[in-house]
Amino acid sequence: MKINPTVLYFGVYEPSYARNWVLINGLKKNGVDVLELRQKPGRFALFKLFFSYLKFKQDYDVMIVGFPGQEVMFLARLLVWLLRLSSGQVKPIIFDAFTSHYGGYILDRKRWGKKSIRAYYFKFLDRWSCRLADIVLLDTNAHINFFVKEFSLLKEKFRRIWIGANDDNFKPIETEKQTDGKFRVIFFGTYVPLQGAEYIIRAVKLLENERDIIFYFFGKGQDKPKCVKLANELGLKNIEFIDMIKSEELRLKVASADVVLGLFGNTPKTPLVIPNKVYEATAMRKPVITSYTPAIRELFSENDMFLVKAANPNEIANAITRLKNDPSLRESLAENGYIKFKDNASSMILGAQLKLIVEQCLKNKKS
Repeated sequence: MKINPTVLYFGVYEPSYARNWVLINGLKKNGVDVLELRQKPGRFALFKLFFSYLKFKQDYDVMIVGFPGQEVMFLARLLVWLLRLSSGQVKPIIFDAFTSHYGGYILDRKRWGKKSIRAYYFKFLDRWSCRLADIVLLDTNAHINFFVKEFSLLKEKFRRIWIGANDDNFKPIETEKQTDGKFRVIFFGTYVPLQGAEYIIRAVKLLENERDIIFYFFGKGQDKPKCVKLANELGLKNIEFIDMIKSEELRLKVASADVVLGLFGNTPKTPLVIPNKVYEATAMRKPVITSYTPAIRELFSENDMFLVKAANPNEIANAITRLKNDPSLRESLAENGYIKFKDNASSMILGAQLKLIVEQCLKNKKS
């Protein structure tokens, strides 16, 4: 008798992206056989997936549509329906929604207006991709509540799985102690409004007389040009902007940092998520400063990281100063955050939770 289920991970997902890496490798670490059927995003991706599926259809128990997968869900449901018609087999579908197209592009980044065709299209995709799934995965209860309310969905369909981090890469490492006397603060991300890089830069201005504090900003994205311009206008000398770097190099930069910054934006998405970089920093046993939000409160507390009001440069600056002047507090937050990560959000822990969800899907199919 088969002990562990076989999962078909399906879609146009990027396997190295943190969310997908955590779930795929977490399942494997828990003894689940994972088959992967993916295509790179493109004009004929869904067409290729359709025909590639034929050689996998008998070999798996549960399909998981990886992130991003709103468009893929329509194909996944069609394939499973056709399989049921032809052979009578029932294959459950778990959809890792992870984030909302409508919430991200329309409400958070404001790429298009709420009454635009794009907005209606994204809302349609979010709503129906979830309705077509047997189970939908999201990263926080706050995010689940948003989906349920915004897209008129049943809460019973959703399951919470923390984002976690690639803890094969992001883990505590020993580095040589810096001898230049500088206190290193780093921000890394894609500069979407959610992350509130502008508020960090205004905090840097408040700390410009603290000559021993140096800020590193890694990444690129929507608001970076505006942030670089603001830093230049404010005449900041203690800040360095660096483009995206490889994960291995980023790990070393985090390891050499004294403090890692989370998210500080004031957008509709801010209260809903815990960003991946918070997990990566805690996985590396680093103290974190981030906004005090409903999502953060689901897992972390003031004992695990330094929590401040969103969109508040003064509080960010005060938190940095406090941690710079209190090494014991930095150590305490780093240790508590690391323990919280290991106990709740490691790839092994999250993989075990997802395995239980897969097994429950199979149990419901038989009942």
